[in-house]
Amino acid sequence: MLTAVVTTSHTGSVVQVNLIEADTCERTDLEGNPEFPTSDTSSAGCPELIPIAPEVKEIVWGFGSFVVLAIVLRYVLFPKVRAGMTARYDSIQGDFEKAETLTASARAEVAEYDAQVASVRADAQGRVDAARATLEGERNEQLTAVNARIAEKRAAAAAEVEAARQAASSQVASAVSDVAARAGELAAGKAPSADVVTAAVDAAMGANA
Repeated sequence: MLTAVVTTSHTGSVVQVNLIEADTCERTDLEGNPEFPTSDTSSAGCPELIPIAPEVKEIVWGFGSFVVLAIVLRYVLFPKVRAGMTARYDSIQGDFEKAETLTASARAEVAEYDAQVASVRADAQGRVDAARATLEGERNEQLTAVNARIAEKRAAAAAEVEAARQAASSQVASAVSDVAARAGELAAGKAPSADVVTAAVDAAMGANA
């Protein structure tokens, strides 16, 4: 049977633990140690003890503890960790699917918005074209009416000018007839006939015209 013996120096600064076999021998490794001058363990043939050498039961207990820990890790902790990792993966995958769904929905809304904008633009362009055609028709109608009024006024002015010219021509012819009759009277000593004067004046004015 092994017995643990704890010894200290007289100053208390060194503590030594020794395992001795009390039934067979006494410790001899302390003989001559200056830290333990009063030691009386002087049995010859007692084997040198190794404090760090483990016993069989310590190995058994350590191995048993390791096995228990491995079993707990394998069947208790590892399933929980794996379940947590699986739940986290499923959550992340679900978030990815939601993000993809939202992205597809946003793209569909953008496409619908673009289609609506294109439709509004086409409608506005059609309205502008219709308004432009209406304005062009009204402008043409107004231009036609204005041109008609201008033509009427021009015709009326031409008629007035022609009437004034005719009136002036008759007055000029009368004046020329008077002048020609007077000149013929002065030149011939007698007044020429009215028919001769009128024929001469008409011939002269027709040639000038």
